[in-house]
Formats: sequence, C-alpha cells, structure tokens
Amino acid sequence: MPRRTSLFDASRIEDAQDLEDVVQDKRASWRANNAKARRRQRRYKKKLIAELPRIISDNQGSYPEDDT
Repeated sequence: MPRRTSLFDASRIEDAQDLEDVVQDKRASWRANNAKARRRQRRYKKKLIAELPRIISDNQGSYPEDDT
C-alpha cells in the first residue's frame, strides 16, 4: 500500500506531470464512490500546489552561485 501524500512531497515536483505521480490516495479502494476519490485527489493536489512557492523560495537560497 502506498503511503499517503504529504506536504513534504511538494519538493519532488518539477513540472506539472510530476504532480500526477506524486499524489496518491492509499485509501482509494475504500472510498464510497469515484466522485469522492476524485474530490480527495483534488484536495491533495491543491495543498501541494499551494506549498510549491515556499519550497521554490527555500531552494533558491540553498545553491551557491557559480562564478565560472
């Protein structure tokens, strides 16, 4: 069973297709119907997208500039 998506997984997203790969609902088979599963996936994606600007700004300061 895959682990639940967390906000720390936002650091693994580099382009839009990665979002689909990162977001996993480990309880998809337990959901009452497909509509509820899709709704939950949208919530996970929305949370990760909201987290991206913070992660990007944190990563920009961590790389030393190369003067070569």
